[in-house]
Amino acid sequence: MIYTLTLNPSIDYIVHVNQLKTGEINRMTADFKLPGGKGINVSRILQRIKTNSCPLGFLGGFTGDFIEKWLIEEGIQSQFTRVKEDTRINVKLKADEETEINGQGPTLAEDEINRLKFTLAEQITTGDIVILSGSTPSGLRKDFYQELIQIIKENGAEFVIDTTGEDLSAALSKGPLLVKPNNHELADLYQTTLNSLDDIITYGKQLLEDGAKNAIISMAGDGALLVTQEGTYLSNVLKREVKNSVGAGDSMIAGFIGNFSQTEDPKTAFKWGVACGSATTFSDDLATEEFINELLPEVTIKNI
Repeated sequence: MIYTLTLNPSIDYIVHVNQLKTGEINRMTADFKLPGGKGINVSRILQRIKTNSCPLGFLGGFTGDFIEKWLIEEGIQSQFTRVKEDTRINVKLKADEETEINGQGPTLAEDEINRLKFTLAEQITTGDIVILSGSTPSGLRKDFYQELIQIIKENGAEFVIDTTGEDLSAALSKGPLLVKPNNHELADLYQTTLNSLDDIITYGKQLLEDGAKNAIISMAGDGALLVTQEGTYLSNVLKREVKNSVGAGDSMIAGFIGNFSQTEDPKTAFKWGVACGSATTFSDDLATEEFINELLPEVTIKNI
């Protein structure tokens, strides 16, 4: 089983206005609400490529009810830990430029934190994959990801971590199945400057030397790079109108892990990751199954 863990989920409230005028009344041209959070995005894409997953994390209040109901309607059965305070709302304001106002998330009680850890320990077993991704609620202790990784490793499962900075650095020595920084996050991690593809490859290989089993480095308009023990691979860049910057990286992880969990072939899994990530980039919401399948034949992966 694949488990996704979202510590700080949200409702993403997406608002379109023709032009934003601060200090004045602005009229929406369109708005819609979606379940948000990186692990939740991964589960939604996994469902669309016919791979089961179970979302875990913290949910609370009427906002948490909205997310849980949405996932049920998409056929996704979750095992969230219910908390006293409301799940946050993030506002995505789309005008001439995109502006985000993100909530902090609930303050968690110690018993709520322990219940999540107990759920994780009770559920996972050898052969499972746990995808850890996204930010943490305010007040959650700094090294909480490391506590979760310890539980995962003790239960014989694999883990993916999609975060940055100290949490990513500390996780590398524990042998993550996959890490996925972008080129800027990779440079920050190693406190360096990446001026060329060769530089990115060098530090992508460093991720493996430091413990990762596979590493995807996304490079925006320059495609993506996969570094494995067997080889290094570069994807092409698909061409469509870019509509959505939210969830593309999560979709790439879903495509990769969804396929890899069945094939254990990182090159083929990378192709699926690129197709899923690109399809979300070209969509208003997360990619549909039909669009992913349309783009899949267009993805080319070359050894470098």
